Amino acid sequence: MGQARASATLAYVGIGANLGDPRAMVHRACEALAGLESTLSLRRSGLYRSAPVEATGPDFVNAVVALETTLNASELHQALHQLENDFGRVRGERNAPRLLDLDLLLYGAEVIATPELTVPHPRMHRRSFVLVPLAELDPGVVIPGHGPIGELLTGCAGQRVESLEES
Repeated sequence: MGQARASATLAYVGIGANLGDPRAMVHRACEALAGLESTLSLRRSGLYRSAPVEATGPDFVNAVVALETTLNASELHQALHQLENDFGRVRGERNAPRLLDLDLLLYGAEVIATPELTVPHPRMHRRSFVLVPLAELDPGVVIPGHGPIGELLTGCAGQRVESLEES
């Protein structure tokens, strides 16, 4: 497992998959995230099933992972892309079905807008499949520029998200 140092930043990563065995892929991705250099995996939300948004295809399995990392946001973003590639992701059209999708949702309280990276993730505040598992990990989180997660969840109430955790 990677280790973070004292000056670590709390980051949240969204995980999604809807091809192959999505549950297994999300679990494998969590293990890979725990092994990232200069990073410590703190906790993972439960697994959730959701319909694709603005796309067609099978339902997604989603989760969110909290990481503590000394990688800067760009380095973490590059590491996430490398993991996607390592797991066989082929980039095609936007919102297409995929083996694995790793999104840097939040990096501390930073707001980042570069051609390569936007944090907070630009659509997360409108996606219940991101907000529900994120709220499970941190119900008090505030999305910079958008507000408290509880208010954002209210705006996504019509989107189906189903827990896959056994009761």
